[in-house]
Amino acid sequence: MYGKLILRSARRSVQDYLIYLVTLTLCVGLFYAFLSISSRYYHPNIGVVFNLSALSDGMKVAVCGVTLLLWFLIRYVNRYMLRQKQPALAVQGILGMESKTIAWLFFAETFCVSLLALGLGIALGVILSQFITALLLSSYGQPFQLIFTLFPDTVCLTLAFFTAGFLAAGMCNVRSIRSMALLDMLQAPRQNEGSLPKSRWMSVVTVLYLVALAGMGAMSLWHFTLYYDPRLPLPGRVLYIANFLFPFTGVAGSLVWLLRRSAWGFVRFLVFLLVMSGGSALFAALTPSFRAAYLLPISPENLNLYLFFLVLDIVFLICALFYLCSRWIAAWKERTPTHKYTGENLFFFGQILSQLTSTSKSMSLICLTLLLSLFCFLVTPALAGWAEGYLDSRSMYDVQISSTYNQVYDEEALPLADYSLVTRALADRDIDVEADCLFYLYLPQRAEFHNRNKYDFPVAAIALSDYNAIRQMAGYTPIALAPGTFATQWRPTALTEERDTFLAEHATLHTDGGTLSLSETPTYTANLGETLYNSYTDLVYILPDQVCQDLMPVLTNRYLITAQPLPYDDAHALSNAFQAVYSEDGGEGLPRYSIRTSTEQINSSIASTFLLRTVLTYGAVVLLVTCFTILSLQQLWDARQHRYRFGVLHRLGVERKRLYRLVTKQLAVWFGLPVGVAVLFALVIVPFFFASISTEITAYLGFDVLLPQVSAIGAILFLLLAAYYAATWVLFRRAVSP
Repeated sequence: MYGKLILRSARRSVQDYLIYLVTLTLCVGLFYAFLSISSRYYHPNIGVVFNLSALSDGMKVAVCGVTLLLWFLIRYVNRYMLRQKQPALAVQGILGMESKTIAWLFFAETFCVSLLALGLGIALGVILSQFITALLLSSYGQPFQLIFTLFPDTVCLTLAFFTAGFLAAGMCNVRSIRSMALLDMLQAPRQNEGSLPKSRWMSVVTVLYLVALAGMGAMSLWHFTLYYDPRLPLPGRVLYIANFLFPFTGVAGSLVWLLRRSAWGFVRFLVFLLVMSGGSALFAALTPSFRAAYLLPISPENLNLYLFFLVLDIVFLICALFYLCSRWIAAWKERTPTHKYTGENLFFFGQILSQLTSTSKSMSLICLTLLLSLFCFLVTPALAGWAEGYLDSRSMYDVQISSTYNQVYDEEALPLADYSLVTRALADRDIDVEADCLFYLYLPQRAEFHNRNKYDFPVAAIALSDYNAIRQMAGYTPIALAPGTFATQWRPTALTEERDTFLAEHATLHTDGGTLSLSETPTYTANLGETLYNSYTDLVYILPDQVCQDLMPVLTNRYLITAQPLPYDDAHALSNAFQAVYSEDGGEGLPRYSIRTSTEQINSSIASTFLLRTVLTYGAVVLLVTCFTILSLQQLWDARQHRYRFGVLHRLGVERKRLYRLVTKQLAVWFGLPVGVAVLFALVIVPFFFASISTEITAYLGFDVLLPQVSAIGAILFLLLAAYYAATWVLFRRAVSP
C-alpha cells in the first residue's frame, strides 16, 4: 500500500520535479563521463609514448570535489518539494498517519525520483563519455573509434557519491517533517508574506567593503607616491589619481554619514557608495590596458592586486544593486502613474516587487555565482591555449639538458659537464639520435659572475656556430654576423617596446674579447626553447666564435633529437638515471641541473591542460544549471502560490493571451535581471583578465583564435538559458492557466 502511495504521489508531482530531474540527469551524465577516464577498465589506444595515470588520479579528485556543489542543489530541491507538499502531508496526518510514517513516505518519494535521475544520468554519461574520449584522444593526436562501454567501477562510484547526497538530504527532510506542527503545514500556502524584518546582511557587506576600500586606497596611494610622474601621459596620471581618490572618498563619505546617519538614511549612503565603487571598478578595470598603452611601471604582482580590487568592487556593486533594485522600481512606479495603471502593469509591478523585496540576498548570490560560472567558461580557452602553446616552446627537442649557476660562488664549481651519461643511456636502449648539440653559455665580462641581483642579472652569450646549430635543429635557417658585430635572441613573450628600449641602451657591447656593435639585423625571436636564456633574463647575446674563445663559460646545455619519439618508460628511466648523477636541488655552492624529455613534458602538459578544461568547464556547468534551476523553481513556487491572483485577473476580463504575455514579462525580469547583471560585469572582468595576460595570448595562442572560441561558448550559454527559460515558461503557464 505504501509503495502505491509513493508512486502515485510521484506521478502527480512529475511537473514539480521536471526541472530538477533534467538538471540532475545532465550533471550525473557529465560526472560519469569525466570520471570514466579514471576507471581501471579505461584503456584507450594512445600508444607507448603517453601514460594516463597522472590524469586519471587528478580527474577523480577534481570531479568529485566539484560535484560536491550539487549537494546544495539536492538540498534546495528537497526543501522546495517539502514546502510544496506540506498541505498534502498535513492531510495525511489528520487522517491518522503517524508523523514518522509521513516523513519516511516523503523521503521515499524524493529518493525514487533522485534514483530515476541517477539511472538516466548514467545512461547519458555512457554517451557523453564518447565525446570526452574523442577530446582526450584528439589532445594526444590519436584517432577515435566509437565504442560504447559501461565501466563497473565508475558506475559504483557514481551511485555511491550521489546516493550519499540523496540520503543526507532525505534525513534532513525526515527530521524537519517530524518537528512540524500539522496546523502550520496545513496553513502554509495561505500564509501571507507579512512585513519582512530588517535584514542585516547588507549592513555586514557594507562594513566589510569599507574595510577593503580603506586597503585599496592605502595601496593605491603608495603606488601613487612611488610611480606618479608629471611627465606621464594624461591618461596615466588620471589613472594613478583616480585609483586612490575613489576609495578615499568612499571612506571619508562613510565617516561623514556616521555623523548624520539619522538625516541621510542608509539607502542614500548606499547609493553614494555605489557610485564610488563604480568609479573604483572602472579605473581598476582600465589598469592593464593603460599599463600596456602608456608603459606604466606596474608589476604583474600589483596587476593581480588590482584584479582583486576589481572583484571586491563588483561583489559590492551586485549586492547593492539588488538591495536597491526594488526601491528604485517602487519609486519609478509611484512617479509615473500613467505607466503604473496601464494594462496589467499594477499587477506586474506588485509581483516583481514582492519577490525582489524578499529575495534580494538570494538574487545577489545567484548573480555572483552566475558571474563566477561565466568567468570559468570564458577564460578556459585562454588558459588552455596558453598551456598548449607554451608546451611547444618547452618540448621542442626530445631531450633538453640545462644548468644554472645561481648558487655557485666558485668558478671551479661551474656546471661544465658534457653529460655523456645521456649518450650511453640512449645507446643502451637502442635509441638513435638524429641531432645533438652541446654548447656553452658565456658571460660577456668575467666580473659579472658575482652579480646575483635578480633585477639586474647578467645576460648570457652564445657562440654563432652553436646558435646556428640550434636554429637548424628547430627548423630555422642559419644567420650570419659581420666582423665586430653582435645580435640578440629574445623570448617570444618579450614585448616590442622592451626590446627597442634595451637595444637603444646597448648599441655597443663591451666584452672580454673586445667591443662589438649591433648588427644590421639586431633582433631574432625564433622559438628555440626556454632553457636557452640565463636566469631572470629574456634574451641572449649572439657573438662571433672567436670572441667567445676569450669569454668565461658559465653554463652547459645539451639538446638532442631522436630518430623516433621516446617511449614513456624509456623517457622516465632516462630522467631518473640523469637525476641520480646530476642533482636538480644542488646545495649552497653547487650548480643545479635539469633534464626535460619531450615525452614526459607533453604527457604531463596534456594531462594538466585536459584536467584544467575539465574542472573549469564542469564546475561552470554545475554552477550555471544550479542557478537556473533555483530561478526556475522560485518562479514555479510563485505560480502555485499566486494562481488565485491570475484567476482573478482572468475573471475580470483579461484574455489568456495577455495573461501569457504577463507571464513572459515576469519571467524575463526574473531571469534577465541576474543573468544580465552577471553578463555585464563579466564583460568587465574577462577583458581585464585577457589584457593582463595579453602577451602570453599573443605569443602562444593569438586573439584571432581565442575570440571565435569565446563567441562559441557565449552562444552555447545563450541556448542553455533559452532552454531553461522556455521550460519554466511552459510549466508556469500550465500552473496559472484558468
